[in-house]
Amino acid sequence: MAKRFEGKAALVIGAGTTDGGWGNGKACAVQFAREGAALVCVDRELALAEETADVIRGEGGRAIAMAGDATRSADLKAAVDATVQTYGRIDVLVNNVGVVVPGGVIELEEEDWDRAFAINVKSAYLAMKHAVPRMIEGGGGAVVNISSLSALRYLGKNYVAYYSSKAAMSHLTRVTAAEYADRQVRVNAVVPGFMDTPMARASAQKNWGASPERMEAIWKERAARVPLGWLGDAFDIAKAATFLASDDARFITGQNLVVDGGSTLRCP
Repeated sequence: MAKRFEGKAALVIGAGTTDGGWGNGKACAVQFAREGAALVCVDRELALAEETADVIRGEGGRAIAMAGDATRSADLKAAVDATVQTYGRIDVLVNNVGVVVPGGVIELEEEDWDRAFAINVKSAYLAMKHAVPRMIEGGGGAVVNISSLSALRYLGKNYVAYYSSKAAMSHLTRVTAAEYADRQVRVNAVVPGFMDTPMARASAQKNWGASPERMEAIWKERAARVPLGWLGDAFDIAKAATFLASDDARFITGQNLVVDGGSTLRCP
């Protein structure tokens, strides 16, 4: 595998997978490590961050794990500081935390709206607030935010806070890219479509009552909404993220890269 990140350090916020398997953050952390980066893996639960770091170390890579609440400025500053203190630099930041809260504008409680925006948008703002200055000190860097197809269109579920907060993240990506381009900090986003990830499965069961017995049938219906006819997985997102952060994308900034098997080409 090409070592596009040899000698570089990457910080992944939301690097654990709550329900086992491969979530986007865990896959991103491992993919960056496989391409040569030294990693700092941050998750709300230290055990989940350690699990990802263990995979990286087991494959011969370098990684440390930290616990951190992505909505707390002090926690994110500590993660950025730890990256620089451990590896002498920070070249890549991946923001991969998110929460789905069901409800339209009538049903949704105000505190759930605030929670969704704190987790889905404020987290990216805070991480960039602390990481971008250190990137500038080092001559530049790359930020990759993990957004959602929900930022672009209504997907048939009443997740107004999720749609709105992910749309805000996508625009946060654009305006931050414009502001810091002349200091060689590139900021892009990956926009996943219908994926097969632990978070997607957990959301289906928690938010729209999909029973474990019905999951196979529901997942077939989900795949049928994708023009390619199948669901992407976490490594499809991770490979898009590593591309955007790499020198292969050195002239790309402020973009939202849609990884959706063609779903945006279809009407609902």
